[in-house]
Amino acid sequence: QVQLVESGGGLVQAGGSLRLSCAASGRTFSSYAMGWFRQAPGKEREFVAAITWSGSSSYYADSVKGRFTVSRVNAKNTVYLQMNSLKPEDTAVYYCAAVKGPGSRRYDEYDYWGQGTQVTVSS
Repeated sequence: QVQLVESGGGLVQAGGSLRLSCAASGRTFSSYAMGWFRQAPGKEREFVAAITWSGSSSYYADSVKGRFTVSRVNAKNTVYLQMNSLKPEDTAVYYCAAVKGPGSRRYDEYDYWGQGTQVTVSS
């Protein structure tokens, strides 16, 4: 059983940075791969990044490669998404999610979801 709560969203100007945090409850947090997804108005939910349970491997959507970094600190039951060089097209509600086993780019394969946090990038 895992419960996820995102934080750190807000308003930032283009080119700026923001770090999202996802705090997890449950003793099995480290057994889950973690993913970040986002959904903008009028668009489908899209994959952003994922990280394996050990943190040894991470994956990114092409649109954020080189700008975003996903990390986790299992001892703190927390996963992070560092977002640099933000663009207006990054504006969306960002969700963290957990899935047993290996990570996935498919939202329907995730078992647990946070409530989302709004990220707005002004031009």
